[in-house]
Amino acid sequence: MARSEKHEAIYATVMAIPAGHVSTYGQVARAAGLPGQARLVGYALHALPSGSSIPWHRVINARGEISLPLAGAGERQRECLEAEGVAFGLRGRIDLARFGWSFDAD
Repeated sequence: MARSEKHEAIYATVMAIPAGHVSTYGQVARAAGLPGQARLVGYALHALPSGSSIPWHRVINARGEISLPLAGAGERQRECLEAEGVAFGLRGRIDLARFGWSFDAD
């Protein structure tokens, strides 16, 4: 699968995450048919043009945290998630049992 095809598979998978839910980079990679390529998910999302309709903000790390620096894009990601009703715990973590999206549930 070519790089652009991989990115398109990732974008289609991220589009399936409903508002108010999150998935991890690893979950997105597996659901896109790219097991073990969680970093590629991050690279693909980073490559999105400004103003893209793909809900990049719904992808977080396996600890339930935002991986981006809190100043800038990380702050924007948190704002987007909170606007969708996703709550953060005291340590800045999202409860994956409550807000996590499993692609098996589709």
